[in-house]
Amino acid sequence: MFDKLDLLKERYDFLSEEVAKPEVISDRSGWKKLAVERSALAETVEKYEEYLKLKAEKEQCGELLKSVGDDAELCSEAEAECAELDKKIQAAIGELKILLVPKDPSDDKNVIIEIRAGAGGDEAGLFGTELMRMYKRFAERMRWKVEDIDINETELGGIKEATFMISSKGAYSKLKFESGVHRVQRVPATESQGRVHTSTVTVAVLPEATDVEVEINEKDLKIDTYRSSGAGGQHVNKTESAIRITHIPTNTVVTCQDEKSQIKNRERAMKVLYSRLYELQQENAEKEYSEKRRSQVGTGDRSEKIRTYNFPQGRVTDHRINLSVFSIDAFMDGDISAMLEALAVADKNQRLNGEE
Repeated sequence: MFDKLDLLKERYDFLSEEVAKPEVISDRSGWKKLAVERSALAETVEKYEEYLKLKAEKEQCGELLKSVGDDAELCSEAEAECAELDKKIQAAIGELKILLVPKDPSDDKNVIIEIRAGAGGDEAGLFGTELMRMYKRFAERMRWKVEDIDINETELGGIKEATFMISSKGAYSKLKFESGVHRVQRVPATESQGRVHTSTVTVAVLPEATDVEVEINEKDLKIDTYRSSGAGGQHVNKTESAIRITHIPTNTVVTCQDEKSQIKNRERAMKVLYSRLYELQQENAEKEYSEKRRSQVGTGDRSEKIRTYNFPQGRVTDHRINLSVFSIDAFMDGDISAMLEALAVADKNQRLNGEE
């Protein structure tokens, strides 16, 4: 462990020198990559330096203990100081072990959330709308910024699919475990016989990617404009402000019609495209996508039912950690912090134990 920490400190010191060089600063893209890497190492290196300082103090304390001879009072004080330093050293080692657990490089990113109605027809669409509201209410509680990108509504006020962005440092680390199939059990508003139905909604949580991480050649893009549909007023429907972008090499298609401005719709659509291609790049080039999903307290496969919302029983159950909460109304109003924290703790414990 300490050999690895020595290498990390050496790398951190090297990066600190590099990012201060004028020729490196002049290369915006290159400087940013080095600065991001340095920032990712900072906490671990600072804790390691704290450990080294404590270790040096312990050695000095040991020397003092040898030099006090038969002086009982000084010997007692030195022993107490050494014992206290031992506690601090062990605590620092514990923190270093946690810091050395590979961190998801996307944890600090903004997130793009995609919600799609699954099995259950209109009821799935209606529940999709409620899930979207749940995440937006959570973001409001956290004072995070929310931006709609593309909402495809049903006639009953549900959604066929919706894409929106939540912006804040660390948003992905909080919400990444929400990827998967969410199942709802309740009596639908459209059910005349009072029978409980089961419907599903798929949630995908993508870290926002940037042009530094993903290169897109404009020649590889097919861009179509069309008239928006759904909410937005007469202006949205009368002008071709909606954007559809197709990345030809991967056949990845993204749309945005939420803004009245074609330029703004294009900007938001490109954000989604970068994020989808980033995810694809991770999967194909480094296989980090599948590794990431396996580490997310389960396989993370989108066919996996990760959570059930049982309205008759007032219960929400996450099947990956076997945790149930019985305040479904508050949960659907965005009070999901306890569940998110439990998922994060389970993930950390799993990785500490090496149970990938």
